[in-house]
Amino acid sequence: MAEMIIEIEQLTKVFYTDEIETHALSGVHMQIERGEYVAMSGPSGCGKSTLLSIIGLLDTPTGGRYQLNGKEVANLDFADRSRIRNQEIGFIFQSFNLIGDLSVAENVELPLTYRTGMPAAERKKRVQESLERVNMAHRMRHYPAQLSGGQQQRVAVARALAGSPSILLADEPTGNLDSKNGEAVMKLLKELHDEGATICMVTHDPRFAAHAERQIHLFDGKVVAEGELSQLMAEV
Repeated sequence: MAEMIIEIEQLTKVFYTDEIETHALSGVHMQIERGEYVAMSGPSGCGKSTLLSIIGLLDTPTGGRYQLNGKEVANLDFADRSRIRNQEIGFIFQSFNLIGDLSVAENVELPLTYRTGMPAAERKKRVQESLERVNMAHRMRHYPAQLSGGQQQRVAVARALAGSPSILLADEPTGNLDSKNGEAVMKLLKELHDEGATICMVTHDPRFAAHAERQIHLFDGKVVAEGELSQLMAEV
């Protein structure tokens, strides 16, 4: 029996600005099993980043159900969302989001400092192990400005891994990289998946989406079939 990490039913998200309703998500259904590598793709404005923000507990849906590891998390308060996000979810952002005046090791350790009861020795061990997994342990005393874009993204991946999350969420992880470094990051994600990581990635690039086991296509806030997406795009 497959173990579901993410179960989403009839998820909606409406933004209200100046009495205008914008329906970013309109009844999304999706599931992600433990160990899966899923890519979410679709045109700009289709809702994929909004959906990833909700999956990552950075935002809340307007309606629908969202279960993470079998627990309903759609309508948690801010404190509970923050706690579960820190324990269950690893983020990899397009812009790396490293803090410039912290060393590589300190950047990777930072999310762990919010874990109550985790001893400093355990934090240091996790930092060392996660940096070794991305081949950046030799740069642990360097600062982000001393690294290339590709190296900074590897550090961001290490930071996401250090918390041993249930799922890695990658939002356009190659967006700020040249093609060579982009391919290197995709190779790293594939290696992590081969080692058992569950990954959900947003990408607009079909070459990178093809690295995933399964693709979820969005258009106008709805999940559509691949053939349907091609037809809808042709009509735009």
